[in-house]
Amino acid sequence: MAKLDERIGFLGGGNMAFAIGYGLINRGIIKPAQVVVSGPNLSNLERWRLLGANITEDNGVTVTKCDIIFICVKPHLLHTCASQVEGSIDRVVCDKDKLFVSVLAGISLDQLELAFSFMNNLKIIRSMPNTPMQVGEGCTVYTPGRYVTTQDLEKTHLILNSLGIAQQVPEKWINAVAAMAGSGPAYVFTVIEAMADGAVKQGIPRQMALQFAAQTVLGSAKTVIQTEKHPAVLRDEVCSPGGSTIVGMHELEKIGIRNAFINAIEKAAERNQELGNFKK
Repeated sequence: MAKLDERIGFLGGGNMAFAIGYGLINRGIIKPAQVVVSGPNLSNLERWRLLGANITEDNGVTVTKCDIIFICVKPHLLHTCASQVEGSIDRVVCDKDKLFVSVLAGISLDQLELAFSFMNNLKIIRSMPNTPMQVGEGCTVYTPGRYVTTQDLEKTHLILNSLGIAQQVPEKWINAVAAMAGSGPAYVFTVIEAMADGAVKQGIPRQMALQFAAQTVLGSAKTVIQTEKHPAVLRDEVCSPGGSTIVGMHELEKIGIRNAFINAIEKAAERNQELGNFKK
């Protein structure tokens, strides 16, 4: 696995930022000392400190010290964050060759470039990762801004692809992919919990039920990826005529399981669009 010499910064140290930072450190791509994380409350950054990263309350320090900066604040805090950076950095920093990577749901490249317009020839990439990056199984899409170079894209692809799979896409796709892959882990975690509950109801110990439910989802996902068969074909291979699986599938179809997932992704995509329409 290739290693990075650059210092990596995080404006905001929440769950998505930690998934990326922990994943990079855990896979040996960077060392904890290369990381700087800023947030309004140092007590909320304790897990970063325990990881060996540098923590600060000053967003300007993160931008000043780092080469690649992930913007990980809540979407409605974008302009507050940018104003804090602008008010605390030296003017010389604005001319430095720095790369920003946003993970803000719904926030377009135009909005990002406007918020950080004090950075000269701003190099920024809009991305949408998901939390399984922390275990090296993330799923990320990204779109570069106008000043991003080929070298910048190569570094970004290295970072994101080392924590799962990553692909450059047109910006118009990002909200939809975010609704599936970004929000998707929450849907799948709910499925795992529900499957385990069903097993517990049948007398299986809770810990074993959770482990087997999770492994079933993991194995099923790997089967789709490695065989490249359509999920419907794989499902039919499990559903023996007159067997228990087809009876279980019938119960799921009664409650409209596919309709529920399609609607969930549609509504999440709409919400991502709304998040980008907040008032300053």
